[in-house]
Amino acid sequence: MRLRDVSPDDVDVYVRMRCDPVMMAGLGGPLPREGIADKVRRDIEQASADLAWIKMIVPDPATPEKVAGTVTLWSHDAGDAEGDGPVSEIGWMVLPEFQRQGWGKRAVRALLEQARDQNRWGVVHAFPATTNAASNGICRSVGFRFLSEVDMTFAGRAFKANHWTVDPRTDLA
Repeated sequence: MRLRDVSPDDVDVYVRMRCDPVMMAGLGGPLPREGIADKVRRDIEQASADLAWIKMIVPDPATPEKVAGTVTLWSHDAGDAEGDGPVSEIGWMVLPEFQRQGWGKRAVRALLEQARDQNRWGVVHAFPATTNAASNGICRSVGFRFLSEVDMTFAGRAFKANHWTVDPRTDLA
């Protein structure tokens, strides 16, 4: 497996992930197709400026165009989730044909190991939907600690999430 930066060629993958009703079920439903290319452009800018790690999960480095999903680590204002101040958050999505094969877990672990090795991001938070058993399982298996159930918003849509934290410097399982 290899993690590579998001690129302009990833618009179709973003559409498959973010505009799919099944993939977006826990995040308030599918997003409209229009705006996805702009989202990719903004993500490329964030990654290029090293303000966020926005990585595409490539199962086989020999075929870098074949992507299993994405894993992202970024910092933002905490809002209601954690009080005032910035928080580092990790999130991931894995396309249906790659699910239940360990790609999400390996990608999350690899990005957290990179954060540990670079001593960057501090404590990392994850907010998978309460209904997303697979993502909550990744949190448990990688070494996150469950804090509480919280109300979250993604793309202007509210959903119930489990709030997990991990300190990559000390907690990775």
